[in-house]
Amino acid sequence: MRDLLPSDDSDAGNSALDTSVIPLGERALRGVLGHVVAVGDEAETTYLEVKSPLDMNSKATAAKIAKFLLGAANRRPGEAARHFHGYAVLVIGVQKNSAPGVPRGTEAHELEDRLRPYLGPQFPAFEFGRIGIDSDHEVLFVIAQPPEDGQTIFPCHKSYQSDDRRDSLADGAIYVRGTSNTRPARSGEVLALVERVRRGGRPPIDLEVQVLGPICRVDRVDEVLESLRCYEEEQFSKQPTPDEGTRGSALLTLPSSFLGNPKPLSKQDREQALAAWRSKKAEHIAEGREHFLGVGMSGACVQVVSRGRFVSKPHLILTFHNCEVLDYLDPDAADLEKVVEPVLGRHMPFPSSFAPSAIRPIPRGYPVTWSTHGGDAEVVLTPESFRPNVVWTSDQDDYVIIAKDPEASSVEVSWELTEDGNDAVTSGELRVPTEPLVDAADLFKSVFLSTGEDL
Repeated sequence: MRDLLPSDDSDAGNSALDTSVIPLGERALRGVLGHVVAVGDEAETTYLEVKSPLDMNSKATAAKIAKFLLGAANRRPGEAARHFHGYAVLVIGVQKNSAPGVPRGTEAHELEDRLRPYLGPQFPAFEFGRIGIDSDHEVLFVIAQPPEDGQTIFPCHKSYQSDDRRDSLADGAIYVRGTSNTRPARSGEVLALVERVRRGGRPPIDLEVQVLGPICRVDRVDEVLESLRCYEEEQFSKQPTPDEGTRGSALLTLPSSFLGNPKPLSKQDREQALAAWRSKKAEHIAEGREHFLGVGMSGACVQVVSRGRFVSKPHLILTFHNCEVLDYLDPDAADLEKVVEPVLGRHMPFPSSFAPSAIRPIPRGYPVTWSTHGGDAEVVLTPESFRPNVVWTSDQDDYVIIAKDPEASSVEVSWELTEDGNDAVTSGELRVPTEPLVDAADLFKSVFLSTGEDL
């Protein structure tokens, strides 16, 4: 394996990859190879894709290479130029800690002939490189050229059906490079390509978007809320003034004083009150969940930098895929009766217990809004402007982002930007790591129970 890494003073053999170079020539390609051997599939980005050994004579391989080239050709020039001077590289015959290669003998012109039906007659030329592994095997590199303003959109010209739908191609489809794969373009990305075609002298928008603060993960929320409701019903079913030392047998047990002492009622009144309370279970749990997580989890925010260009009245939409967004609430506003609705309704606090932090009105014209749509969380930013090379950051006490899959180590975030007086749509995506998984019972204890109180 050692001979796969650069033999000179280059540092490309470690996990860092120098993307300031043009990936042409043996020295640069060995640097790419060393990086891929070190980290494997984790090396994949918008400008680098990795394939383990493939049958270079098969239709499936031709379709995979064509899909990569189509996605690379449909990139935004400004974004592509950040790495490898705009080039994109497909490495074939490599995996983590190993470079078995593919059998020698693949000819560039033969590969081009197999790709042309998918790419079409107007597709730009691409480079082809190779590094020998032994007398019978070599690693191949397919190198896409940098995209340019004024270029047409490059659709796929031929369909291919694969057993794995991710490798299929559709005649007429427009493919783009995502954070680590090639996929069909979204509407905003198609419009951005249209703008690339007709772009004149005005420089394109080059936006850097980051998510700051946690993408939270929490487990067993419904279970904890159900346990709290069982405890509330159990306490209500006992004597009107239960002994404060009584403990329930549910998952979570609380001192009865936490939920108040109900006034004495007749048996009929108690049955009616309990039936009414049970009928609103779904509503109560939804409201309780929002309050519980809003006061218990940390807020997130977005940081934006427009490189070299003033953006007037931007409208930036961020979609956190497979996530939900909730209002961030000050921890001092934690209210147990908003987590689990008492059977007899919430108790009115004394005036001295009023907490102003519980109310956070959003002023008119506030530049951040958030909502959950279907399976995704959406955050919309509408500041007055993004100034050139000046960091703009939203407040971190607006909302909480929670991944719906508690096992997800990261979430995909896509964004689309429009500008006042400009028909162009700029889009992009990033992948954001999630926070360690939190157990809802532990969270409840830390937020609602004083030190030393048991669950």
